[in-house]
Amino acid sequence: MEVIESLNAEYLVRFIRGVKMDDLPEEVQGLIEELDEAAEDEDLDKIEELTQALLKTGVDVEAITLKKLSLLVMEGEEEMAQGWTRVAIHAGLDPFKILIGGLAEGMTLIGKKYEIGEAFVPQLLIASSAMYGGMDLLDPYLKLEEDMASKPATVIIGTVEGDVHDIGKSLVKTLLSANGFNCVDLGNDVPASRFIEAASEYRATAISMSTLMTTTMAEMPRVISMLKEEGIRDKVMVMVGGAPVTTEYASQIGADVSPHDAASAASWLKSSVFGYPPECARWD
Repeated sequence: MEVIESLNAEYLVRFIRGVKMDDLPEEVQGLIEELDEAAEDEDLDKIEELTQALLKTGVDVEAITLKKLSLLVMEGEEEMAQGWTRVAIHAGLDPFKILIGGLAEGMTLIGKKYEIGEAFVPQLLIASSAMYGGMDLLDPYLKLEEDMASKPATVIIGTVEGDVHDIGKSLVKTLLSANGFNCVDLGNDVPASRFIEAASEYRATAISMSTLMTTTMAEMPRVISMLKEEGIRDKVMVMVGGAPVTTEYASQIGADVSPHDAASAASWLKSSVFGYPPECARWD
């Protein structure tokens, strides 16, 4: 637990609310150590064998695995994170739970350390690589929902101009894609005009903008103003998000929603497309 002891009380309490590794039976602790070694060695057969052995012990494998994943991502251990993602898959955990409760939780932890000055950009980048490594393995298991429409709705997604962060944006993109949306990723530091061009070019259903900095929040209402000027504001839903963005701010600037996390963004948009005018009715 020493790796997170400097986090503020709220995050620390929430994090240690789950399983405590030191309280586990010696047999289980031994299996976890062996799984660590197998993950580091990328021994796929051994990972599967040890996962089955861990399941037979009757311990809460889900809690153990999600906690391990979050710590490994926070620490930037990419190979280990991939190995424990395989453990989660072999254990039959829900892919979205692996993503949100394990991999993304690790980014939340390192992000909090960054906010309070206890981690820096290199650590964020290393942690994001670990998260993406696990996400790559999850992709085939993230089931696409085919009941939205025969043609997937298109979402234009990007981080606004002046902000080079893309971790949160990439997680939103992953979850939207897993829920059947066609995501056009503009990347980071995206000029307002590019959001408008892409929305028209791809006949988008939604635009998703993010920022982690208060200094670039003003780019969001600029995009919305340009949508109105071009006469296409009513053709797209607009989601805004990021650490400094609140529901009140989203309402003030005329956005449709500011989900509190990536899972909420995917859930909100998935429910909102039902009953929304089809592409031909909006763009033709």
